[in-house]
Amino acid sequence: MNIAMTIAGSDSGGGAGIQADLKTFQELGVFGTSAITALTAQNTLGVEGIFSADPSFVQQQIEVVMKDMPVKAVKTGMLFSAEIIEAVTHSLRDKETQLVVDPVMIAKGGASLLQHEAVTALKKTLLPRATVLTPNIPEAEVISGIEIKSPKDLEKAANAMLAMGVSCVIIKGGHLEGKDAVDTVYFQDGSFFSMQTKRISTVQTHGTGCTFSAALTAFLAQGFSLKSAIIEAKKFVHLAIQHPLNIGNGHGPTNHFAYKKLSGNCEVTISEEREFSSLSDYGHAKLH
Repeated sequence: MNIAMTIAGSDSGGGAGIQADLKTFQELGVFGTSAITALTAQNTLGVEGIFSADPSFVQQQIEVVMKDMPVKAVKTGMLFSAEIIEAVTHSLRDKETQLVVDPVMIAKGGASLLQHEAVTALKKTLLPRATVLTPNIPEAEVISGIEIKSPKDLEKAANAMLAMGVSCVIIKGGHLEGKDAVDTVYFQDGSFFSMQTKRISTVQTHGTGCTFSAALTAFLAQGFSLKSAIIEAKKFVHLAIQHPLNIGNGHGPTNHFAYKKLSGNCEVTISEEREFSSLSDYGHAKLH
């Protein structure tokens, strides 16, 4: 049995966080384990309360599971504080599991899910350990220190984040304008490719980032190559958005059951891999 772990916050509404992650793991045939970093009181309308876990208890949850079960891939979601990020990094320091970092910062309703001072800890401690980083445009801007308005800006931001030690950066393009949603994937070797799907006009998007990163983690746990895992995860989340459950009165959850029900049939346009400009071409890129 392939085993994966999610290290993230609990969403009482069930659309994001560990609830979304565990549903995704289950749908993809992976046994899910978890370490809870925070409890949130939330629904489709927003977050009404956050209770952070003690960092030492987060570390204990991770270590107790890993000393007993062969976890093949790990993802992080809401980490909330610098202390929790440091505890997570310490727990994973000598583990060889692949690590997907979803830098959860802002909830759909606007609530802050990562303290400002935690961004520095994320960049300095966790990202050098990560296999994949999956920021959306606003998150990529915060982490890289670069405002993204063009494809060249995407390259600059990706270079800045790759320079922090992460092996692969997937910048999700849902916040950019256009009739298509384009995610761009950058690797340490200087290659990149893009994934394009038709943009879906809907408010049923709560937990999309969690779901994508969880699907990626599940496919990695099953032994997929990194590129194949990324593409299948894109299909999973696109189908989840395309076939909503229509639950709640705000930003409703995605449909975690759609991928399996539709046998993963989804139209995603994959570009050829190409080379992008190296970091040395952007001397002004901010790495703070």
